[in-house]
Amino acid sequence: MEIELAKLLKRNSDRVQAVLNILLESPYFYAADNLNLFLFLRRYRREFTEFFKQFYSWTLLIDSKCARVYKADWYNRAITPKNRSLFQFTKRDECLAFMMLLEFFEQQLEENGMTVEDKHNLRFHFGDLLDYSYKRFQELFHEKQQQYTQEYVRAKIWKSVMPELEKYRFLTKIKPPEDLQASEQELIYEAMPALYHYNGAALSRLIPELTAQQDVEA
Repeated sequence: MEIELAKLLKRNSDRVQAVLNILLESPYFYAADNLNLFLFLRRYRREFTEFFKQFYSWTLLIDSKCARVYKADWYNRAITPKNRSLFQFTKRDECLAFMMLLEFFEQQLEENGMTVEDKHNLRFHFGDLLDYSYKRFQELFHEKQQQYTQEYVRAKIWKSVMPELEKYRFLTKIKPPEDLQASEQELIYEAMPALYHYNGAALSRLIPELTAQQDVEA
């Protein structure tokens, strides 16, 4: 029995192939990447969902701004977790920083009255995120407050975390005008729609457990 996407492929081969490639070329397909193809994917969501489920046992997730395919199981056991090309942090403080980003993101959405349905994405200064995370690290590690200075949080934690967040398209750095010299804290970042796919409140419940661990690689 022919699947529905195969029928769609006969009528719209270029667009079907383009959508499939885009979904596999990066972790997230944003509407802003290619609006026409994103709308095509949403229009034929059922057909694409069936294809990924039937052939790969993957789940296709789509909202108004973002699409991704979720793979629950890893089949090639010869590739160890350490060698898999996945978004993941292995150090405790890096994991905590990502959870703090989600907390900060949700707080900023609430303060600005924004949702995923808004046309524009949330933007923020790095300095505001740094201030928020510095205070959170101070709260979590009372006995190590002298270690977790704002400069330590910036240089030892965010310096390694931010490039990963940009690489996997959670954040986009907004290039300042050529005639403007912006400090690191003045840099503006755009929070990409993928952040809506994470439940910050649920992940925050893991913070006490992580805090009790030593900051070593998993």
